[in-house]
Amino acid sequence: MPITDLNIDIATYIDHTLLKPSAIPDEIKKLCQDAWQYNFPAVCVYPVAVIQARELLHDKQPNLCTVIGFPSGAVTSSVKLYEAQEVVENGATELDVVINLGWLKSGKTKQVYEEIAQICSETGQVVKAILETTVLTNEEKILAAEICMDAGAAYLKTSTGWFGGATVEDVEILAKITKGQIGIKASGGIRTYEQAIALIQAGATRLGTSRGVDLLRQQSESIK
Repeated sequence: MPITDLNIDIATYIDHTLLKPSAIPDEIKKLCQDAWQYNFPAVCVYPVAVIQARELLHDKQPNLCTVIGFPSGAVTSSVKLYEAQEVVENGATELDVVINLGWLKSGKTKQVYEEIAQICSETGQVVKAILETTVLTNEEKILAAEICMDAGAAYLKTSTGWFGGATVEDVEILAKITKGQIGIKASGGIRTYEQAIALIQAGATRLGTSRGVDLLRQQSESIK
Protein backbone atom coordinates (compact mmCIF):
# COMPACT_ATOMS: atom_id res chain seq x y z
CA MET A 1 0.00 0.00 0.00
CA PRO A 2 1.45 3.40 -0.93
CA ILE A 3 2.29 5.53 2.06
CA THR A 4 0.02 8.26 0.71
CA ASP A 5 -2.92 5.96 1.49
CA LEU A 6 -2.12 5.89 5.19
CA ASN A 7 -4.40 7.89 7.42
CA ILE A 8 -1.63 9.46 9.51
CA ASP A 9 -1.80 13.05 10.67
CA ILE A 10 1.85 14.10 10.57
CA ALA A 11 1.13 17.26 12.56
CA THR A 12 0.31 15.29 15.71
CA TYR A 13 3.85 13.85 15.82
CA ILE A 14 6.00 16.94 15.35
CA ASP A 15 8.26 18.56 17.92
CA HIS A 16 8.78 21.79 15.97
CA THR A 17 12.46 22.50 16.47
CA LEU A 18 14.84 25.45 16.26
CA LEU A 19 18.25 24.51 17.60
CA LYS A 20 20.65 26.58 15.55
CA PRO A 21 22.87 28.62 17.87
CA SER A 22 22.33 31.77 15.80
CA ALA A 23 18.52 31.79 16.23
CA ILE A 24 17.10 35.25 16.87
CA PRO A 25 13.86 36.26 18.67
CA ASP A 26 11.91 36.73 15.44
CA GLU A 27 12.68 33.14 14.46
CA ILE A 28 11.56 31.87 17.86
CA LYS A 29 8.33 33.84 17.42
CA LYS A 30 7.70 32.29 14.00
CA LEU A 31 8.42 28.81 15.38
CA CYS A 32 5.85 29.22 18.15
CA GLN A 33 3.25 30.72 15.82
CA ASP A 34 3.62 27.81 13.40
CA ALA A 35 3.40 25.23 16.18
CA TRP A 36 0.19 26.77 17.47
CA GLN A 37 -1.31 27.21 13.99
CA TYR A 38 -0.65 23.61 12.94
CA ASN A 39 -1.36 21.98 16.33
CA PHE A 40 2.10 20.50 16.78
CA PRO A 41 2.57 18.76 20.16
CA ALA A 42 5.63 20.81 21.10
CA VAL A 43 8.24 23.37 20.19
CA CYS A 44 11.87 22.65 21.02
CA VAL A 45 14.30 25.51 21.61
CA TYR A 46 17.57 26.19 23.40
CA PRO A 47 17.37 26.97 27.14
CA VAL A 48 18.12 30.64 26.47
CA ALA A 49 14.89 30.92 24.45
CA VAL A 50 12.58 29.20 26.95
CA ILE A 51 11.29 32.37 28.61
CA GLN A 52 10.43 33.98 25.28
CA ALA A 53 8.73 30.81 24.04
CA ARG A 54 6.76 30.49 27.28
CA GLU A 55 5.42 34.02 26.88
CA LEU A 56 4.51 33.39 23.24
CA LEU A 57 2.79 30.07 23.99
CA HIS A 58 0.87 31.23 27.05
CA ASP A 59 -2.49 29.42 27.15
CA LYS A 60 -1.78 27.76 23.78
CA GLN A 61 -1.56 24.07 23.00
CA PRO A 62 2.10 23.25 22.19
CA ASN A 63 4.26 21.97 25.02
CA LEU A 64 7.54 23.76 25.61
CA CYS A 65 10.57 21.52 25.15
CA THR A 66 14.23 22.37 25.59
CA VAL A 67 17.56 20.55 25.51
CA ILE A 68 19.87 19.66 28.39
CA GLY A 69 23.60 18.98 28.07
CA PHE A 70 23.22 19.60 24.35
CA PRO A 71 24.75 18.45 22.05
CA SER A 72 27.62 16.50 23.64
CA GLY A 73 26.15 15.25 26.91
CA ALA A 74 29.64 15.57 28.33
CA VAL A 75 29.04 18.23 30.99
CA THR A 76 28.89 17.22 34.66
CA SER A 77 25.75 15.80 36.22
CA SER A 78 25.42 18.81 38.53
CA VAL A 79 25.49 21.17 35.54
CA LYS A 80 22.82 19.13 33.74
CA LEU A 81 20.64 19.08 36.83
CA TYR A 82 20.97 22.83 37.38
CA GLU A 83 20.19 23.50 33.71
CA ALA A 84 17.14 21.24 33.92
CA GLN A 85 15.85 22.87 37.11
CA GLU A 86 16.37 26.38 35.73
CA VAL A 87 14.50 25.76 32.48
CA VAL A 88 11.61 24.16 34.37
CA GLU A 89 11.40 27.27 36.54
CA ASN A 90 11.36 29.28 33.32
CA GLY A 91 8.46 27.30 31.89
CA ALA A 92 9.80 24.21 30.11
CA THR A 93 7.63 21.11 30.41
CA GLU A 94 9.67 18.66 28.32
CA LEU A 95 13.43 18.08 28.64
CA ASP A 96 15.53 16.41 25.94
CA VAL A 97 18.61 15.27 27.89
CA VAL A 98 21.77 14.02 26.17
CA ILE A 99 23.18 11.02 28.01
CA ASN A 100 26.88 10.81 28.86
CA LEU A 101 28.17 8.73 25.95
CA GLY A 102 31.65 8.31 27.40
CA TRP A 103 30.19 6.77 30.54
CA LEU A 104 28.02 4.43 28.51
CA LYS A 105 30.89 3.25 26.32
CA SER A 106 33.23 2.73 29.27
CA GLY A 107 30.76 0.67 31.27
CA LYS A 108 29.80 3.31 33.82
CA THR A 109 26.14 2.35 33.60
CA LYS A 110 25.35 3.27 37.20
CA GLN A 111 26.40 6.87 36.55
CA VAL A 112 24.31 7.06 33.37
CA TYR A 113 21.30 5.74 35.29
CA GLU A 114 21.74 8.06 38.26
CA GLU A 115 22.11 11.16 36.10
CA ILE A 116 18.88 10.57 34.18
CA ALA A 117 17.00 9.34 37.26
CA GLN A 118 17.91 12.45 39.24
CA ILE A 119 16.72 14.79 36.50
CA CYS A 120 13.47 12.84 36.19
CA SER A 121 12.77 12.81 39.91
CA GLU A 122 13.85 16.35 40.78
CA THR A 123 12.14 18.16 37.88
CA GLY A 124 8.97 16.07 37.63
CA GLN A 125 8.76 16.84 33.93
CA VAL A 126 8.74 14.74 30.76
CA VAL A 127 12.32 13.63 30.06
CA LYS A 128 13.40 12.43 26.63
CA ALA A 129 16.78 10.71 26.88
CA ILE A 130 18.90 11.42 23.79
CA LEU A 131 20.90 8.26 23.03
CA GLU A 132 22.84 9.52 19.98
CA THR A 133 22.30 6.20 18.23
CA THR A 134 24.55 7.05 15.29
CA VAL A 135 27.67 6.68 17.47
CA LEU A 136 26.54 3.53 19.30
CA THR A 137 26.75 -0.16 18.46
CA ASN A 138 23.49 -2.08 18.47
CA GLU A 139 24.46 -3.58 21.84
CA GLU A 140 25.09 -0.08 23.23
CA LYS A 141 21.76 1.16 21.87
CA ILE A 142 19.94 -1.62 23.69
CA LEU A 143 21.89 -1.01 26.90
CA ALA A 144 21.31 2.77 26.79
CA ALA A 145 17.61 2.26 26.13
CA GLU A 146 17.19 -0.14 29.04
CA ILE A 147 19.08 2.15 31.44
CA CYS A 148 17.05 5.22 30.50
CA MET A 149 13.74 3.35 30.72
CA ASP A 150 14.67 2.11 34.20
CA ALA A 151 15.69 5.67 35.17
CA GLY A 152 12.22 7.01 34.39
CA ALA A 153 12.59 8.59 30.96
CA ALA A 154 9.26 9.15 29.21
CA TYR A 155 10.83 8.93 25.74
CA LEU A 156 13.92 7.59 24.07
CA LYS A 157 15.24 10.01 21.46
CA THR A 158 17.50 8.80 18.67
CA SER A 159 19.77 11.75 18.01
CA THR A 160 20.77 15.36 18.50
CA GLY A 161 21.15 15.73 14.74
CA TRP A 162 24.73 16.93 15.16
CA PHE A 163 26.32 13.54 14.47
CA GLY A 164 23.78 12.05 12.08
CA GLY A 165 20.06 11.52 12.21
CA ALA A 166 17.26 9.09 12.83
CA THR A 167 17.04 5.84 10.90
CA VAL A 168 14.22 3.36 10.54
CA GLU A 169 16.51 0.61 11.80
CA ASP A 170 17.29 2.44 15.05
CA VAL A 171 13.64 3.24 15.68
CA GLU A 172 12.78 -0.42 15.16
CA ILE A 173 15.42 -1.43 17.72
CA LEU A 174 14.02 1.02 20.25
CA ALA A 175 10.46 -0.10 19.55
CA LYS A 176 11.36 -3.72 20.30
CA ILE A 177 12.83 -2.68 23.64
CA THR A 178 10.12 -0.25 24.75
CA LYS A 179 7.17 -2.41 23.65
CA GLY A 180 4.98 0.69 23.73
CA GLN A 181 5.70 1.39 27.41
CA ILE A 182 7.31 4.77 26.68
CA GLY A 183 7.56 7.03 23.64
CA ILE A 184 10.17 7.13 20.90
CA LYS A 185 11.32 10.41 19.41
CA ALA A 186 13.02 10.13 16.02
CA SER A 187 15.15 13.20 15.42
CA GLY A 188 17.75 14.48 13.01
CA GLY A 189 17.68 14.70 9.22
CA ILE A 190 13.91 14.28 8.76
CA ARG A 191 13.30 16.21 5.56
CA THR A 192 10.62 14.35 3.61
CA TYR A 193 7.08 13.13 4.15
CA GLU A 194 8.18 9.65 3.08
CA GLN A 195 10.89 9.64 5.76
CA ALA A 196 8.43 10.77 8.39
CA ILE A 197 5.90 8.07 7.54
CA ALA A 198 8.58 5.37 7.52
CA LEU A 199 9.78 6.41 10.98
CA ILE A 200 6.23 6.45 12.33
CA GLN A 201 5.58 3.01 10.87
CA ALA A 202 8.77 1.79 12.56
CA GLY A 203 7.48 2.96 15.95
CA ALA A 204 8.25 6.66 16.38
CA THR A 205 5.67 8.55 18.45
CA ARG A 206 7.33 11.97 18.05
CA LEU A 207 9.39 13.49 15.24
CA GLY A 208 11.96 16.14 16.07
CA THR A 209 12.37 18.34 13.02
CA SER A 210 12.76 21.93 11.93
CA ARG A 211 10.82 21.15 8.75
CA GLY A 212 7.41 20.47 10.24
CA VAL A 213 5.54 22.96 8.08
CA ASP A 214 7.28 21.66 4.96
CA LEU A 215 6.33 18.09 5.87
CA LEU A 216 2.67 19.13 6.06
CA ARG A 217 2.98 20.77 2.64
CA GLN A 218 4.47 17.58 1.23
CA GLN A 219 1.71 15.52 2.80
CA SER A 220 -0.93 17.77 1.30
CA GLU A 221 0.64 17.56 -2.15
CA SER A 222 0.97 13.78 -1.98
CA ILE A 223 -2.76 13.23 -1.50
CA LYS A 224 -4.03 15.63 -4.16
